[in-house]
Amino acid sequence: MARGVRERTLSPVELVRAALEAIERTEPRLNAWCELLADHALAQSAEREAEALRGRLRGPWHGVPIGVKDLFLTAGVPTRRGSLLHAHAVPAENSPVVERMLRAGAVMVGKNTTPESGWKAASNSPLYGVTRNPWDTRLSAGGSSSGSAAAVAAGNVPLSLGSDGGGSLRIPAAFCGIFSLKPTLGRVPTYPLSSSEHLSHAGAMTRSVADSAMALDVLKGPHPMDPYSLPDDGASWLAALDHQPAGCRIALAPTLFGRALDPQVESCVQAAFARLRELPALQCVEARLDIPDPVDIFDRLWGARGAPYLARPAAEKALMDPGLARLIERSAALDLPGHLQALQDRAAFCRRMEHAFQDFDLLVTPMVPVLPFAAEADGPPDMDERPPVPWARWTPFSYPFNLTGQPAAAIPCGWTDTGLPVALQVVGRRFADLPVLQLCAAWERAFDWQARQPAVHAAA
Repeated sequence: MARGVRERTLSPVELVRAALEAIERTEPRLNAWCELLADHALAQSAEREAEALRGRLRGPWHGVPIGVKDLFLTAGVPTRRGSLLHAHAVPAENSPVVERMLRAGAVMVGKNTTPESGWKAASNSPLYGVTRNPWDTRLSAGGSSSGSAAAVAAGNVPLSLGSDGGGSLRIPAAFCGIFSLKPTLGRVPTYPLSSSEHLSHAGAMTRSVADSAMALDVLKGPHPMDPYSLPDDGASWLAALDHQPAGCRIALAPTLFGRALDPQVESCVQAAFARLRELPALQCVEARLDIPDPVDIFDRLWGARGAPYLARPAAEKALMDPGLARLIERSAALDLPGHLQALQDRAAFCRRMEHAFQDFDLLVTPMVPVLPFAAEADGPPDMDERPPVPWARWTPFSYPFNLTGQPAAAIPCGWTDTGLPVALQVVGRRFADLPVLQLCAAWERAFDWQARQPAVHAAA
């Protein structure tokens, strides 16, 4: 799309109209969009078209339609966070990631759904209802970047901005059969900050690795609103995408923490591992991750998200997602010494993981050990509601790398007998985002995961 706009073979107005038409075809079945900006987007696309005809391009995304997860601030456009308590919230400013994509010429066509405040990995909320999986609308799209993943998978837009505090980019990417990279913590600035800001990453959800690299070239770099944001490395990740370093050591882990996989997930992962071993310029090494499951650390840090809501009136809590309300009540048991200890335990876990990565450059694991569950549910039928963070029990491979802040990507690797996508997770050392993208690009060349389209697709 961007190349077509640059070469004047595609019109930004036509691209936005096509996106709106695609949304109209798929949206009744998916519920991926909570706010459509048809008139505004068409007006902006007309401006981008006039600029392109004058030879003025704002950036690499000039004239391309995108979506934005409804946790990111959008000036003059509602940011409701999937919450009845924020149903009328209209911010006056953009989040840095939104501002950077718009400055690069992208056209926002709307906001995508999220569970309330992005607190869980399922795809329903009190305000928006249920967002459904394009491969099978009876099933969950995953969360919390639910609508973003569903919209990209369904062919509505080539990119939607999302966030990831415990798997919220990677889990829905896996369930919906698209690509997403959670960059190193701070690589892409995140704002507004939450009480779990030390876990939250911002990124893009796309239909290809190249689209992700093209977005991250725009999104990365420091911002004064995010104290964790990192200096720009100055490299074009898109330009370097096809240059896999020779001798890159890959550790293939069929599971983590001894967790059993769904048999169909396991079958797809093992077949993918066999193909990875055949890729040139890669060195698959044997490695043992003798590291305990850090779920208790994650429970304590994620649970702290509920503490700011403890003083809310009971009437307001009654309007919340029941799971979020339970998280808030459980947060009352947290105290300052315990929270400080959780931060120290997190630092110790980070050191152990850094030490493990001395034996290899990239770690490849299954992304999610289970298949998508019912769209209305918060997890598989056997999910235990008693732990502080119940959803962390069915997605044990994602949150460890939020604790460490490492870059981690989800990329499709196969399909089940019923045609549901299955994904790998590719994890790099902190700050080594580019090698993660390069391995994913090599895998994409070897395995054409775009050969299949979901049942609900704009072109279907």
